[in-house]
Amino acid sequence: MSQTKKDATHTPDEIQLVTFRIGEEEFGVDILVVQEIIRLLQITLVPRAPVFIEGVINLRGKVIPVINMRTRFNKPPVEHDDSTRIIVVHLGQKIIGFLVDAVSEVLRIPATTIEPPPPVVAGIGSEYIKGVGKLKDRLLILLDMDSLLSEVAQSL
Repeated sequence: MSQTKKDATHTPDEIQLVTFRIGEEEFGVDILVVQEIIRLLQITLVPRAPVFIEGVINLRGKVIPVINMRTRFNKPPVEHDDSTRIIVVHLGQKIIGFLVDAVSEVLRIPATTIEPPPPVVAGIGSEYIKGVGKLKDRLLILLDMDSLLSEVAQSL
C-alpha cells in the first residue's frame, strides 16, 4: 500500500517539522510546505524591493525571491557562513526562498506538546506564530507559513 507525502509525514498525534535558527531562536515549519533546503547561492539584489527581500536566485532556471528572515524579524545582520541555508517553500503557485542562519534538523514532535502562541514571542507578532512546541530542553517557535507568506506575497 503506497503512502501519500502527507500520510508519510503526519499522524493525528505528531507533526513533522523542519527546524532552523535565526540568531539564538529556533523555529519550525511544517515539512509539507518545504520543497527543499539548499546551500547559499549567488543572490542578485533587486532595486526598490522591500528591505526584507535579500534579492533573487536562479534555481534550476527559475527565478526565486529570497526573504532574509533576520531582516524580516528585526534581527541585526550577520555575515553568511557555511551554515547559512535557503529554505525553498511553496506559496500557491509561487516559490519563495527563506534565508536562515542554519537548518537544525527534521523533527517529529507530539501534537500534545504544542501550545497556542503567546501575544508576542521573540519580537515576532503573534500573527506569524502557529504555536510553541515544548521540547525537553528547549522551546520551538512554530511559524504560520500561510500568514507569513501571504504578507510576503503582497510585497512581491
